[in-house]
Amino acid sequence: MQNIKITVLIAIYNAEKYLHQCLDSLRQQTLQECEFLCIDDCSTDSSVSIVESYVASDSRFKLMHTPVNSGQAVARNLGLACATGEYVTMLDADDWFVPDTLESAYRTALDNDFPDTVMLRLMMVDESNGTIRPFSSSRTQPTLSGQEAFRLSLDWSLHGYYIIRRDIHLRYPYDATYRVYSDDTTTRLHFLHSRTVVFSEGEYFYRQHSESVTHKYSVNRFLFMDAMSLQKQLIQEEIQEGNIDNPEEILTYFENLRWFNFLSMMHYFIEHKKKMSAQEKADILSRLKSKLLTFEIDRIESRFKYRFGYIPIRNWRLFYMQEVVFWKIHPLYQTLKLSKAAR
Repeated sequence: MQNIKITVLIAIYNAEKYLHQCLDSLRQQTLQECEFLCIDDCSTDSSVSIVESYVASDSRFKLMHTPVNSGQAVARNLGLACATGEYVTMLDADDWFVPDTLESAYRTALDNDFPDTVMLRLMMVDESNGTIRPFSSSRTQPTLSGQEAFRLSLDWSLHGYYIIRRDIHLRYPYDATYRVYSDDTTTRLHFLHSRTVVFSEGEYFYRQHSESVTHKYSVNRFLFMDAMSLQKQLIQEEIQEGNIDNPEEILTYFENLRWFNFLSMMHYFIEHKKKMSAQEKADILSRLKSKLLTFEIDRIESRFKYRFGYIPIRNWRLFYMQEVVFWKIHPLYQTLKLSKAAR
């Protein structure tokens, strides 16, 4: 029986527009000892028939189905439970690999005594103009400890596309708490519980387009602040178990990230509230108001704590007024800055 080196999980929902490119990139992989688990999440387009044609012609492809539409995390976890590869990775149905992506990643693992995690080289594809650029990372060394990778992932200085040992992935499956942002918590736990993280030249092409859940307008964007609150809770649990170095520094750093995310959600609400129904506005305002009370203000950096637009005022009415005024004057402020710079 063939020893599977890498399992690829592909969650699919109404992806017929991009699916051929995605699956062709898998069929062309030069590493033969792979399995491609395609999990259809109750698509209503031709996605299933497209996958079936690949299953019929290439034994590396397998098709699975969720019983009801449940989101990417649930679909990927269904595939993860059946994975047999030494390493596991994912490929979104609108993204693609180059032919040697998996071979390059596995060769890197082999050359480095099989580390827990091997990073792929993320290439950002702007569909609006066709430009491709590499993901910009602040890492400076070819190998990171799990703690270093975890720290870099907190503000996404390190992306979340990699192959990881299957036993770690099974211990920390995809977070299915929310239908979107399911990768964030999982990625950070993977890094934290990896002994070493190394970098390969295997390329992952990530498509940025307006149809993406995280790029188009949607009230689901507000789930991000809930996801970050969950991540803080998990960080606190990992600290209690003694798994995080410099816990106070990490908590303070993440609380500031969470605060800026919350501010961005406030501004997103102010910008798009006219598109919302009365019930949506009431629900989101209630969530924003309750979220404001969850912050540890003492952890927010003083250079921002006393800067208009960033001040964490506990009184909701005053805080909301601050953000509305800040939103109105911010474009003018940016215009003035550009005008001065041009002189």
